[in-house]
Amino acid sequence: MTPLAAVSQRPGLDELPQIAYFAKLARIQSRHGPVVRRILEWGMSRLWLAKCVFAIAVLVQAGTVSADVTLSESNAPDSVLDAQLAELLGQENSALASVNGSYLLSLGEKPKRRSLRRKASGFSYDEEFLAGLPRASGNEQWRCLSEALYFEARGESVRGQFGVAEVILNRVDSPDFPDSVCSVIRQGTGRLFQCQFTYTCDGNKETVHDRAAWERVGKVARIMLDGKERELTGGATHYHTKAVRPRWSRVFPRTAAIGAHYFYRMPVRTAAKR
Repeated sequence: MTPLAAVSQRPGLDELPQIAYFAKLARIQSRHGPVVRRILEWGMSRLWLAKCVFAIAVLVQAGTVSADVTLSESNAPDSVLDAQLAELLGQENSALASVNGSYLLSLGEKPKRRSLRRKASGFSYDEEFLAGLPRASGNEQWRCLSEALYFEARGESVRGQFGVAEVILNRVDSPDFPDSVCSVIRQGTGRLFQCQFTYTCDGNKETVHDRAAWERVGKVARIMLDGKERELTGGATHYHTKAVRPRWSRVFPRTAAIGAHYFYRMPVRTAAKR
């Protein structure tokens, strides 16, 4: 099968006027431009026509191939092809001269990989993303969640703050805990060793001193209450700092480790046997 026949079988090439040009060049003898012939065969076999043109352009600029070649005056059978080659290369050189050089170079570059750090929505677990959001506000549930994040996790990374928020909301959804944010946070408050969140019964007044941190956790609370997917902690209902090891952590399956906290999920209860 000739190169032209092989190329013509590929879909969509009937729209490319360069086919006749490439077919003629592919037939030249090895003593007249073997480098060009190999480039063309490589380009046609992969349908990378733009890169093929780019490779020839580099050779033309480097002087390896030139339209101003001196052709043999012999009566060899390929003399007609030599003349055609010189004419076609002259046209190529003229056409390439009118193309922006930087564009030709870009044809040989690998495509840049798109960053997947941010999702399509533009959300990202970083302070820069939160700083670009408007100041958050809300009802009592929003304030309770903001307070819990401030006093429990304001020194954590943004990801860690979202992790603590997930735990609180997972408890709201669980039948084993109260059904509102404020009730979950205040559960056990006022009873010795029964506080679920230590800041609610440590004897200190809940006073916000770091306004920047308050603004940040308020935005985290707003995002979570507005329904953001809980994807960090694997349905965790408990957490503790890495500096301690509560008794329940030995039997609860650990689901995540973020910053200074370990996260756990309460074991699934099974029906008692009769």
